[in-house]
Amino acid sequence: MPVVGLNYSKVVIEKFGPVKGKIQVNNNVVLKDVEKTDLQIGSAKQGALKFHFEFTAKYEPKLADMTFVGFLTFMDKPEVVSDIVAQWKKEKKVPKDVMSSVLNTIFSRCNVEALLFSREVNLPPPIPLPKVQVK
Repeated sequence: MPVVGLNYSKVVIEKFGPVKGKIQVNNNVVLKDVEKTDLQIGSAKQGALKFHFEFTAKYEPKLADMTFVGFLTFMDKPEVVSDIVAQWKKEKKVPKDVMSSVLNTIFSRCNVEALLFSREVNLPPPIPLPKVQVK
């Protein structure tokens, strides 16, 4: 399943106060919708899917919230695209292998953006970073 893009339509970072004490960051992704789309590749149209999502990073206790809204686009065989859209419309579910790939891609891309934005607003990184221990 080749992912062909990830686009953001909204990014919101809200900081409620100064950083102090022990902080926990909770990340979450929610799929909002799945729709069929066509991608123009040369002179041919290729069927693809748009997975609309909302990624959140919540800094607790109530220090800050980050929200990224957008969509991930990927291509697959026409019958696979049709099956996924039909299953989504009927049950609001996506096959496990596709869901795993989509969520992992969204998490990794959004976490990188959240890491960059955290530096801009003086927040701790939303994901654990490696630490050097001098002996």
